[in-house]
Amino acid sequence: MIWNESYECMGREEMREVQNKRLRTTVEHVYHNSPFYRAKMQELGITPTDIETIDDLVKLPFTTKVDLRDQYPFGLFSTPMSEIVRLHASSGTTGKPIVAGYTRKDLSTWSEVMARTFAGGGCTRNDIFQVAYGYGLFTGGLGAHYGAENLGASVIPISAGNTEKQIQLMTDFGSTALCCTPSYALHLAEAIEEYGVRDKLKLKVGFFGAEPWTQEMRLEIEDKLKIKAFDIFGLTEVIGPGVAYECCEQNGMHISEDHFFPEIIDPKTLQPMAPGEVGELVFTTITKEGMPVLRYRTKDLTSLMYETCACGRTSVRMHKIMGRSDDMLIIRGVNVFPSQIESVLLEFGEAAPHYHLYVDRVNNTDTFDVHVEVRPENFTGDMSSMLDLRKRIEARIQSVVGIHANIKLVEPRSIERSIGKAKRVTDKRNLYKE
Repeated sequence: MIWNESYECMGREEMREVQNKRLRTTVEHVYHNSPFYRAKMQELGITPTDIETIDDLVKLPFTTKVDLRDQYPFGLFSTPMSEIVRLHASSGTTGKPIVAGYTRKDLSTWSEVMARTFAGGGCTRNDIFQVAYGYGLFTGGLGAHYGAENLGASVIPISAGNTEKQIQLMTDFGSTALCCTPSYALHLAEAIEEYGVRDKLKLKVGFFGAEPWTQEMRLEIEDKLKIKAFDIFGLTEVIGPGVAYECCEQNGMHISEDHFFPEIIDPKTLQPMAPGEVGELVFTTITKEGMPVLRYRTKDLTSLMYETCACGRTSVRMHKIMGRSDDMLIIRGVNVFPSQIESVLLEFGEAAPHYHLYVDRVNNTDTFDVHVEVRPENFTGDMSSMLDLRKRIEARIQSVVGIHANIKLVEPRSIERSIGKAKRVTDKRNLYKE
């Protein structure tokens, strides 16, 4: 076995001892090597000797995305640049990007947790991985690449885009595992159907992440590509993909808690929540050298499961992300997550899984429009059937979300496809803010 899988089936008490030791080491490391964390801890009157067990984690300061941006580019590093062998960064769509630095040991850890991810989905050294995540500063491509190599599998480093070439190599090289965003997987599925080559493919599994997706979208991908679709979870701030992964049971994502300790807190009070309660996910890295983070607030909303999985793994599992507290739209006083709208749309067989939300403000009132693609076989000149579909979708959204949405049914392939993270929302109200 190339990677260390013993931690995945370790008893809870034994795992706790590992976490205690690694947390103490990490706190010592950042206190003496990170001016940022040393100052934070001194403000709270904390020294490394105050942290003995995981229970003491609550004494430590939180870290936020604002902290990481304020320390741009290297202010969070806890080793000299001479020990940093890789730099990655988030997309940085607003403001400065989040920068992450990795030592050789960090890269080894990353490839290990990604190997666990792929093994969790039943893959072995006999598989051929087509990595269609973007390479470069984005962590997806290289994270999946080195994880598959660590597993001993073959890797096709094709990166994102160039759909025709993707399908050609998928066919010619006999790819068995696909790694990309779920929205791009659906785009590939459409193209594969259009080219009529599905029967020539050897795909059996896919590992999809980097953007929120619903159970309904999973079923859509599995049906169209005839594969088993696995959810994976990661953050640049923590390490990249590989923080958590689904096993073949597809019942929550196993967290590699020997490297990343999870908490669930109330996003308003910042107090810890009980197991099973939904709150904000917080991570502390307990083995990273280059850029460890203490109690990083992800803004992701989920809950944790501590019982042993049917697969035999004892590692804590996280439920599928319900949404992000900072992605939540407040429309006419109602909290709306794009994933709620997606779940509703995928209940309707006539609707394709491609949509876009438009929010605006007219005469001091929020407007809420949803553009929904209709499947080619259902996009007909029958206006009465289109009107009926629109009314049914509007009624269902009203029932689930609690507010009315104006549905506009649009022709097939009219909504822009994405090769990376899908952009689902245009909130024009932001343009009016001073």
